Amino acid sequence: MKKILVSECLYGGRMVRYDAGDCSVSDPRFLKWKQEGRLIPICAEVFGGCPVPRPRCYRVGDKITDRDGNDFTREYIAGAKEAVRLARENNVVCCIMKENSPSCGGKTIFHPTLADTVIPGHGLAVEYLRNAGFVVFSEHDLDRVEELIETQV
Repeated sequence: MKKILVSECLYGGRMVRYDAGDCSVSDPRFLKWKQEGRLIPICAEVFGGCPVPRPRCYRVGDKITDRDGNDFTREYIAGAKEAVRLARENNVVCCIMKENSPSCGGKTIFHPTLADTVIPGHGLAVEYLRNAGFVVFSEHDLDRVEELIETQV
């Protein structure tokens, strides 16, 4: 059975988001993959050493900072490297990562100065995963994930 690396906030069961909130996925396909043991959860921020809750962070170029300018780049890099390690260790067929996150956003991330505004961009963990050759989807791409899984032997 092919495995899928997934943002832990989407996986559910443990509060890992910056605001200690929940955004677990309830799509029946996702829940089936979870029940099958196909999903490998990771919160890159927590694996990198960030606490829960933590300040909301933003990606600006190669830096990850909070609104006050505190630099969290080192923690995000450590988490991104852990995501790649887990993906390799589990020979994942793809990844499902949380959109808009400075770590896991695949198409969009939050703007650093405009509250709750998303802009084109990708998170640091997604960058590392893609550079390592992994296919990355968001929680909005489950049709594409399902298609990919069905074509794998």
